[in-house]
Amino acid sequence: MGAESAELIIVEFDPDDGLNPKNWRRSKRWFMTYIAGLLAFNAGFASSAPVGIVSNILAYFHCSQEVAALTISLFIFGYCVGPLLWGPLSEQYGRRPIFLVAFPIYTAFQVGCALSHNAASLNIFRLLTSIFAAAPLTNSGALISDIWDAKTRGKALAVFTVAPFIGPSFGPVVGGWISQSGTSWRWLFWVLTIFSGACIPAILLFLPETYAPIILANKAQFLRKELGQRKTFRDWVDGTILKPCIMLVQEPMLIATTVYISFVYGCMYLIFEAYPVVFTQEHHLDAGVSGMVYIPIAVPPMSYTHVHATPVLLYYFIFHPRYERAVGACAPSPVPPELRLESAKWGAPLFAIGFFWFGWTSYPSIPFWAPLFASVLLGTATIWIFLALCNYIIDVYLFAAASALAANTVVRSAASAGFPVCPEPRASVFSPLMVSPVALRTPMYERLTPRWASTVIGCFSLSMVPLPFLLTRYGPALRAKSRFSSTMHKSCSWPRSQASGS
Repeated sequence: MGAESAELIIVEFDPDDGLNPKNWRRSKRWFMTYIAGLLAFNAGFASSAPVGIVSNILAYFHCSQEVAALTISLFIFGYCVGPLLWGPLSEQYGRRPIFLVAFPIYTAFQVGCALSHNAASLNIFRLLTSIFAAAPLTNSGALISDIWDAKTRGKALAVFTVAPFIGPSFGPVVGGWISQSGTSWRWLFWVLTIFSGACIPAILLFLPETYAPIILANKAQFLRKELGQRKTFRDWVDGTILKPCIMLVQEPMLIATTVYISFVYGCMYLIFEAYPVVFTQEHHLDAGVSGMVYIPIAVPPMSYTHVHATPVLLYYFIFHPRYERAVGACAPSPVPPELRLESAKWGAPLFAIGFFWFGWTSYPSIPFWAPLFASVLLGTATIWIFLALCNYIIDVYLFAAASALAANTVVRSAASAGFPVCPEPRASVFSPLMVSPVALRTPMYERLTPRWASTVIGCFSLSMVPLPFLLTRYGPALRAKSRFSSTMHKSCSWPRSQASGS
């Protein structure tokens, strides 16, 4: 059970303890992983769905394009607020209570959006919706770290990681077809309400508490009462809002991964800005077809379902087996988290190549299939980078993973919420009112042309390529100095040649 002293009582899981989430049936844990992915997909889908009904909102409320743009930018801004609460709170009260509180309120605010009678109320409800929608974005990844050991966590996180990309890619498509059909714009929010409402029973039935410290605390509840432990309001603030901020300031590893993920995340929205220019204005595709060009970004993860050669499957068959070999070779010592970075070492240069490819094949004289295939490459590289860096963050911080992921979510959302990009009147209904970390008030893809705008982003991407290599080189020393890292300072020295697969 544990060791006891006059001041300290330690309660631990027994080796085969059924309360330990890592001992639950694999089928149960995989099902929970898919539920977590569904919740993250739901939040991502809601973030971009109003892109397709912007023309309807403009006509109904007679508002400016800037006000209409707030339906997207305010939603992304809410991701800067919500994670500061949900991540740390889940480390104090557990994952399940946060899901059970946040998701029903998120659904209720979707109803508020559907019933809004002016643009101001719509935007306020969108902001409130996003604050509560941030819960699955931060806590779903932490839930996966709770239920899987290091050997299998990479596979599980691969399934989960694609969800935040599929959602924003399909949101404009669904919203656009609702607009094209002549249906009221309110129906988009009713669809979002039905979707999020259907997820609530799944949380109630299939997502038990998974955070080990909370499970152990419940197991030893009578001991806690005897000890009479109390927390002041200052302790509560330090453990919630301030914890992600402190980690982000004091942890170089978290700073580096957050900067890179924020850049890649922003570029995903930036490419949405380029699509109306390239495919609608220059290739003269109609509104319905223009909406379909957003799908190639989601093709790699989608294809996983159809068992094609996809980034996720490649990760399964190439990168993850090498990690599994390292687990066996290092046992019983932990595997260095730096081994998680291999897919990022391949994805980083591919990401830069994808932008150069997209830009210089975007001429109207070149068939539009060429830039579409570049989008597939960008989607592949993005998935590999996210998989590597998210796995790395979780492996490094483990029990503080929710706070680390919360800090990451806040920064990447802030990077994407600062510069709203409004569509021109000639753009299609799918022109994304997404926000970009690089674009200013006048869309850069119109000012610089798709060729030079993509070249600028490609050059920035090249400057990021060394980052996973630098983390591999200096990560162990940084972890040894970290006050939040849960990895052992003297972890296994896995040969670099074997880690590279040679």
